[in-house]
Amino acid sequence: MSGQRLSPRLRAALAAASDDRVVYDLVGIEAQYDELVRELPGLDVRFAVKACPVDEVLTCLADRGAGFDAASPGEIASALRTGVPVDRIHYGNTVKSDTDIAEAHRLGIRDFATDSLADVTAIAEHAPGSRVFCRLATDGQGALWGLSRKFGCSGQDAVQVLQAAGAAGLTPAGLSLHVGSQQMTTAAWRSAFDSLAEVLTALHRRGIVPDHVNLGGGLPALGYVDRRGSVLEPPLDKIFVVIREGVERLRDLSPAPLAVVMEPGRHLVADHGAIRAHVSRLTERRQPDGTLARWLYLSCGKFNGLYEMDQLGYRLVFPTHSAEYVPAVVAGPTCDSDDAYPSGHPRVRVPAGVASGDPVWVLSAGAYAISYLTQGFNGFRPLPHSATRGGT
Repeated sequence: MSGQRLSPRLRAALAAASDDRVVYDLVGIEAQYDELVRELPGLDVRFAVKACPVDEVLTCLADRGAGFDAASPGEIASALRTGVPVDRIHYGNTVKSDTDIAEAHRLGIRDFATDSLADVTAIAEHAPGSRVFCRLATDGQGALWGLSRKFGCSGQDAVQVLQAAGAAGLTPAGLSLHVGSQQMTTAAWRSAFDSLAEVLTALHRRGIVPDHVNLGGGLPALGYVDRRGSVLEPPLDKIFVVIREGVERLRDLSPAPLAVVMEPGRHLVADHGAIRAHVSRLTERRQPDGTLARWLYLSCGKFNGLYEMDQLGYRLVFPTHSAEYVPAVVAGPTCDSDDAYPSGHPRVRVPAGVASGDPVWVLSAGAYAISYLTQGFNGFRPLPHSATRGGT
């Protein structure tokens, strides 16, 4: 499904839903996976569980050939429920306690991300003999969510970390990075391959020959609107070209075969999931500056399905209305001022005649909607979910 249209399967499932819920189109997710592996042949796909920890989605991807990037023992357990071989799962979080490392090792995990000497010491103690891949820091430029602070180390530190891993009885197996979530530029990918090439060369000089590089996530979804109301149009075809060329470059400089891993999340699921919600109220009231504003309150918002509304505008469909649209601020139902599109977001066109209880479909909500649900903030229950293969 293109990010700009709703698949018949998803449309039918949303229309049939009688209550609020997140709906996933499994056929669309499978087609997205197939397209990715066609564009990047030979890629080892490890789906980022955090993007959509839904058993039906994880199972359909595992059946298609995907492995998993897990960030906790809980996510490892979710991945294992799909029946995927444990060697197709890695622990991709550089932040983990001794207990988490030991539990992951007990579950059979032998591939761990790292970015510090302290973490290497802990892995050597609690997961002896394991493989580690070191995450490089990136600046996150060009992404809606840059990942530049919490994760990753410098290239110089990465060499030291992998040397220490080898000395501690671990296998210094690879390098990884992440260009930032919903990365919108090709420049970020070019910079990523420059960094990988530089560090690989430094490792080779020290006799360390990693067997893989992990390109992380960052591949964009296509159905979003940004916080200014503009349709996001990531240059996906050009991004794929840069990745193919970058992979060839890294393999050419490696003295041994080099596998390539990637951890797509939102790219595979965002545009193939939607929320069936309803209208709480369309109101009109004067703001403190004296201007008149309409507010559309939905049954879902920041705390129950639309956590990313600070950065994204979600396309809304009102299936029972088609005439006379008016501009309004979109907000969720809770008694919290953060539960609304930010002040810089332009008004969204909504039906003037919309009434409390009318259905509304929130599109491109398949990524992170389930992950970020609260357990019932303000008494609003977490959204249930369903998956469909119906329609054509």
